[in-house]
Amino acid sequence: MSESIIRVAVQKSGRLSEDSLKLFKECGIKFESGSSKLRSVSSNFPLEFLFLRDDDIPGYVEDGVADIGVIGLNVLEENKKKVDIVKELGFSKCRLSLAIPRNENYTGLNYFEGKNIATSYPNLTNQFLSANGVKSQTHEISGSVEIAPSIGLADAICDIVSTGGTLLSNGLKEVAEVFKSQAVMISNSSLNSEKKAILDKLLFRIDSVQKAQNVKYVVLNVEEKNIDLVKSLLPGMKAPSVVPLAQEGWYSMHSVISENDFWDIIESLRGAGAQGILVLPIEKMIL
Repeated sequence: MSESIIRVAVQKSGRLSEDSLKLFKECGIKFESGSSKLRSVSSNFPLEFLFLRDDDIPGYVEDGVADIGVIGLNVLEENKKKVDIVKELGFSKCRLSLAIPRNENYTGLNYFEGKNIATSYPNLTNQFLSANGVKSQTHEISGSVEIAPSIGLADAICDIVSTGGTLLSNGLKEVAEVFKSQAVMISNSSLNSEKKAILDKLLFRIDSVQKAQNVKYVVLNVEEKNIDLVKSLLPGMKAPSVVPLAQEGWYSMHSVISENDFWDIIESLRGAGAQGILVLPIEKMIL
């Protein structure tokens, strides 16, 4: 394997896989992917993809078979491999939660004292219960955890929750959050300088994409008398650009607005006399 390329381990299917590959493509990295492919080499960036089971990714990165990987923080913490977290990616957010039958009366964490809990995450579950002084029995199962209480296998479950719909459809209710998770990028702790340089270039691209996801580019027209007021409302990266228009006394202003502040600022701009407001998505943003 040449040292001029780094291998990245990505989950071969599922939502995390889709979000991961979407991010790499938004970074301008070209590669082929498909349900039957196990590896793919980028045609324009020194990156080789390995498509693996999510549980295998931390071990592959720790052993150096893959240099970096994209994995859910919950899987990483459950497996406890010696790798470095180099980037929180912010997608595939979910939580590991305790759930019980919907008709049960939940009295607090003491409810789980002496109970049998089915889970695919025994380490995280036991750590949480132990930290809260609760003694219970965990039964590790590798799928269809939600069915365990209804068939008498367990009194409760501890499983990944995104919307809670799966719990409801199986007669369960979420009662306690154990762990918050999101996708993270991990790295082998012994990368050489050449591979670290490639990783730094990749992280730079990811940062540029992520910054752009949280902002909007705004273009508006304003009369000269209202420029100072409108300018005071625009929080651009440095200062809004002001360009004179063909119509005397009118100017075009350009700025960047945070997604979180978007609607409040737009309403304020209209009130300050801004007209012809255009709001555009930003593909990349480099500061």
